[in-house]
Amino acid sequence: MSDSGAPAPKTPDELRLRSVEKEALTSSGDGDPGFFELPVVEDTNKNKQGKRPDWLRVKLPQGKEFKKVRSIIDEHDLHTVCESANCPNMGECWSAGTATFMILGNICTRSCGFCAIKTGRPQDGLDWDEPRRVAEAADLMGVQHAVVTSVNRDERKDGGAPIFADTINRLHDLGCTVEVLTPDFRGLREACQTVFDARPDIFNHNMETVPRLYRRVRPQADYQRSLDVLQWAKEDGLRTKSGIMVGLGEKPEEVLDLMDDFVEIGLDVMTIGQYMQPTKMHLPVEDWVEPETFAWYKEVGEAKGIEHVESSPLTRSSYHAEKHV
Repeated sequence: MSDSGAPAPKTPDELRLRSVEKEALTSSGDGDPGFFELPVVEDTNKNKQGKRPDWLRVKLPQGKEFKKVRSIIDEHDLHTVCESANCPNMGECWSAGTATFMILGNICTRSCGFCAIKTGRPQDGLDWDEPRRVAEAADLMGVQHAVVTSVNRDERKDGGAPIFADTINRLHDLGCTVEVLTPDFRGLREACQTVFDARPDIFNHNMETVPRLYRRVRPQADYQRSLDVLQWAKEDGLRTKSGIMVGLGEKPEEVLDLMDDFVEIGLDVMTIGQYMQPTKMHLPVEDWVEPETFAWYKEVGEAKGIEHVESSPLTRSSYHAEKHV
């Protein structure tokens, strides 16, 4: 398998995290102006992005169902990755009455170069009532398939895994199938096992990019460690899923090599989507990948042995998630 070659990340008790500033900075890119921006990377892009291609244009969120979902989320004091990560499919999904719940708060302990979610030190402790509120919101929305993700909580040795487990159990009690999109829990098997034991219908952990770009894209992550987490889930009998973004400077042959690693660990579902820069403080778009290339990736990935590859410019981890069970 491929290896990023990066030094082993520190353990949770070795981390020193700084607090989030109270005031939000003004957005200067494609993101929501309400998000706190960090100078994640220096913009070294030599390519001129120009305007977005036509195939990346989406309609603004609207409609009665969209407003209903937003009201339920707000009333239950919940977060969605749809909003926090500026997902381009939010209008489509929310108008269909579905949303991806983001648990463990909305402040992440990591500073990935692609992500619009706030970075800093979360409030101490866990919100043990959060699983109940997620289940109640899902019930009001009438969802049949729930997707649950989270920020990283590296300041905790359990990574927040107990909240994942309780949320899965409560959603199963409603009769929902559940997909979880988890962090790597810093490779701590006990935390991962807590989630495995709750038996999500799909266990998803995103690789995000090819090994060569990890230091730039996911500086606090490790390629092999993420593969290990997915392999552990598969060995525990779970249906597994992972995704990457393209347009970050990867080469097609690197994507194919990553697919080979997925085949080796028995991955069931892969997602591939176009990276879009949330703000100018985040990684630039190196390339707008043509729809034909996404179609080719799907064909090649499934030919290699991945059961289902969801691949298009607007594909995100949770897009059409109900089809992946």
